[in-house]
Parts: sequence; structure tokens; C-alpha cells
Amino acid sequence: MAAPVEAKVKAASAATFLAGLAVAVLNAITADSSLLGPLPSWVQAPLLALVPAALAWLAGYRARHTPRDHVDPIQGR
Repeated sequence: MAAPVEAKVKAASAATFLAGLAVAVLNAITADSSLLGPLPSWVQAPLLALVPAALAWLAGYRARHTPRDHVDPIQGR
């Protein structure tokens, strides 16, 4: 039976999805590059990739750890 998904993984995944969704919605609303217009074009692409990744890291770092039973790799229990 598969182990339950840890809270940290759920939080990081949700943060990444929501950040990507927010960027997509903002892009659809502005319908042009005015959202990131003041930034040079070479900064825009890395920024769009780094913001969701940074939010995922932060959400995973801040979420509580899911305690698990210790599994002995030699005995398998």
C-alpha cells in the first residue's frame, strides 16, 4: 500500500499550481506584456520560472512535517 502524500508535498504542489494560475490569469487580463513591461526581456522569462518555484519552496518549507513510522531498510518493516 502506498504511503500517504506528505503535507509538505501537497503545500508545495498547491503553491506552484496557484502561482502558475495567477500568472496565466494576469497574462490573459493584460493580453500584452505590460505586466512585466518595465523589466528587460532577458529578466522576464527567468522571473516567470522562478516565482512559482520560490513559492513552492516557501510553502514546502513552512508546511508541517507528516510523521511516519520508521522503516528499517534491512528488515523492510
